[in-house]
Amino acid sequence: MRKFSTSEFSKNVITLLSGTTIAQAVPILISPILTRLYTPEEFGLLALFTSLSFILGAIANGCYEFAVILPKKDSDAINIAVLGALIAFVFSILLLVTVIVFNKPISTILGNVEFSLWLYLVPVSVLAISWFNIFSYYNVRIKQYRNIAKANIIKAMVLAIIQVSLGFAKVGTAGLISGQLASFFSGNYKLSTKILKKSKLFSYKRMKLMGKRYIDFPKFMLWSTLANTLSIHVSNIFINIIYSSKTLGFFSLANRTLGMPSSLLGSSIGQVFFQQASIEYQKYNNTKKIFVSTLKKLIIIGIPIFTLIFFFIEDAIALIFGEIWRITGLYCKILTPMFFIRFVSGSLSSILNIFEKQKIALLINLTLLFSIIVILFTANFLNLGFEKILFYWSITLSIEYSLFILIYYRLSNGKKVY
Repeated sequence: MRKFSTSEFSKNVITLLSGTTIAQAVPILISPILTRLYTPEEFGLLALFTSLSFILGAIANGCYEFAVILPKKDSDAINIAVLGALIAFVFSILLLVTVIVFNKPISTILGNVEFSLWLYLVPVSVLAISWFNIFSYYNVRIKQYRNIAKANIIKAMVLAIIQVSLGFAKVGTAGLISGQLASFFSGNYKLSTKILKKSKLFSYKRMKLMGKRYIDFPKFMLWSTLANTLSIHVSNIFINIIYSSKTLGFFSLANRTLGMPSSLLGSSIGQVFFQQASIEYQKYNNTKKIFVSTLKKLIIIGIPIFTLIFFFIEDAIALIFGEIWRITGLYCKILTPMFFIRFVSGSLSSILNIFEKQKIALLINLTLLFSIIVILFTANFLNLGFEKILFYWSITLSIEYSLFILIYYRLSNGKKVY
């Protein structure tokens, strides 16, 4: 086995990582500026907008992005990608009609009348996110990791320029949301070029055939993905309703801070793992070798990062973002163990797609969603403080993510998990 620094796996990870590092570095560098230009309440509204967008954007294309890597023929992969993009467009139009008709009731349910204006932009954001997902997976399929890296850099630069400039203009939440929308569309432009160059391969008949061939993805993976995305983002909606947009603002910064290792390292390693594990599965009907190798890398990388976060995050948050944000540091410390295990588990979860175990993925994500909803409803019923909620949250999900890793390991060995 070749060394990590010279293996194809490592080269692909480093290519993605270089772009992702720059893409993540830009928001990190501007965060101390943004936290002084925008209030916690405005960050809370952005978190609510983002949560709704990601929840719906994750399922808007029928989850056909996960099938893009699987066909042997590139022409079939392209038709799956285009099919997913068309489904997302129709979904977004229907969503816009829904928002126009039910704007006030939805805003009331969300517990924030001020958010009613931003609801009209949620369908636009959903379309941008769903297209970015499917275009990214096609670029992974054809090993255009450099293209993905460039798209992430463009996204970050556009986000930074718009949010900072509009922040100085004192436009409030509009500055944060405008930057979010523009960043995704700019990234889509870069990622879509490889597909558009092969437009001659588009075929309605082939799209229909591929849609039927991989129908299990919208039948099962869609619900699994929805449950997974809800488990990550539904908390923002409930926190806004139960507590306030200010509390949500503090919590969203904690999520962004602790999520950096996953978005910076975990997503890059996970994408390359998905591609190379697919190849190993086609050859040997199992993925044991690449799974164990990737698991070890994730643990070795994750332990020092999250250990440093645990011991120094409170003072670091106050110093970097301003004293008003110190409470975010406490939230981070409580959630650090859970985010470490999620960092490892999330990077390996694509093993379920490779083995086409959509039903297992659904059960896993329903378990996560059920746990979070129970914790939040119990907290509301018992009138618990927010810090205590996070403590129970961290313990419960740490145990569950550990069990998921064991399931992935058994599956990679070709063993039954139920």
